Amino acid sequence: MALSVTVQPAPCGALVRGLDLSQPLSQEQIAELRAAWLAHQVLAFPDQAMTVTDLERFATTVGPFSPDPYFHSIPGHPHVAQVRREANETSALFADNWHSDWSFLASPPAATLLYGNVIPPVGGDTLFANQYAAWDALPEAMRTLLHDKQGVHSARLGYSRKGRYGERDAGRSMAIRYDDSAMSTQLQPVARRHPETGRTALFVSPGYTIAIDGMPDDESTALLAELFAHQGKPEFVYQHRWQQGMLVMWDNRCLVHAATGGYAGHQRLLHRITVGERLAA
Repeated sequence: MALSVTVQPAPCGALVRGLDLSQPLSQEQIAELRAAWLAHQVLAFPDQAMTVTDLERFATTVGPFSPDPYFHSIPGHPHVAQVRREANETSALFADNWHSDWSFLASPPAATLLYGNVIPPVGGDTLFANQYAAWDALPEAMRTLLHDKQGVHSARLGYSRKGRYGERDAGRSMAIRYDDSAMSTQLQPVARRHPETGRTALFVSPGYTIAIDGMPDDESTALLAELFAHQGKPEFVYQHRWQQGMLVMWDNRCLVHAATGGYAGHQRLLHRITVGERLAA
């Protein structure tokens, strides 16, 4: 069966069928998939029977493995983490605020891959917001103001000792580790040029952006609040519904995403790999 790409009726996202990801892909298939991913930012592959090894192999067709600094990996697979929540778990929902994965790193991951091992019958959708569209929709005066600004990114809100997943976080089944390194900061352009498409995306998030470099605190806080309210507007958002055996990959360079709940009483388990920028040929 030939590869089929069905575009979602949303600002981003497409379903891909006609591939068996438990098998190696040809260079032609890899190139076709990458073109679709760059065009639609989120690709979902339903009905895939994949092992962890299959997931690792597919990830290497996207780019090199990238670190997950605050997750413990699963035994024997140093680049694979679990996104886990048990049926009786009452801890705060993981990653339910807008963010681009690990944007506080000097070289943030280009892609994230998630494979649905156990998907609850209700809830658990993932929201994706197209940040090309968010940038393009800003008033021209705001784009001019932001064009050369740098955001201050940090993991402190989530992964520091006093963060959301820090020493006071209890009863969580997901293997998260907090660390004092989360207090460090990294500058990233607010208007980020995508290295492959050349398009500009808004690159801030309430999950990891704590200030605008060089601005007084009150002005920085007010500006970020305005940008956070803007970037998640419904007209930029695709709400993805998971299925058992579905692989999803997305582009962290031009999207923010957020988890949703609504599946209390049901287990949810996904395997995750983050992928860095593709090495030059």
